[in-house]
Amino acid sequence: MPQIRPARRRIALTEQERQDWAAYVRQIRPLPGRALPPLADIPAEPEPPDRPVLPLAPRILASPAATLAVGDPPGGLDSASWNRLRSGKLAPERTLDLHGRTAQRAFHALHAFLHAAYTDGVRCVEIITGRGTGEAGGVLRRELPFWLNLPGLRPIVLAAAHPHAANQGAVRVLLRRAR
Repeated sequence: MPQIRPARRRIALTEQERQDWAAYVRQIRPLPGRALPPLADIPAEPEPPDRPVLPLAPRILASPAATLAVGDPPGGLDSASWNRLRSGKLAPERTLDLHGRTAQRAFHALHAFLHAAYTDGVRCVEIITGRGTGEAGGVLRRELPFWLNLPGLRPIVLAAAHPHAANQGAVRVLLRRAR
């Protein structure tokens, strides 16, 4: 017995989606013998009725944070706190050891660890990546600064530093205060 499918409902696009699509179409080249579909075939979304604008949920930061570099003093942190963090005198409340993990598993563990610590009100954590082999160091050690700057983590990270100049395989991270 043939299966009967319900008719597909076309979803109307917003004006912004139409502009995004048009910008994308200008960047592609159709296959030989094919033409680009005309943009007029895409139905425009009808104007919504006037409704009150609801405020958005508050964000952790009002503006995007500056790029974080391990070992560089960040803005918004007093020099005494920065010196305690970079000299290793600020003791970590929790530690995450990433030894032996693939980059993907290490990233997910780091993400969960930092968010749990932030939620619990922890201020200082230590992340052990290991030094790695060779001059370039390990993959986790190289990737950690990039991970800390991702939009999912950067709003909760205030500063990062190696606790000792001779130990480049560990990073202490100072988290922002939860609001």
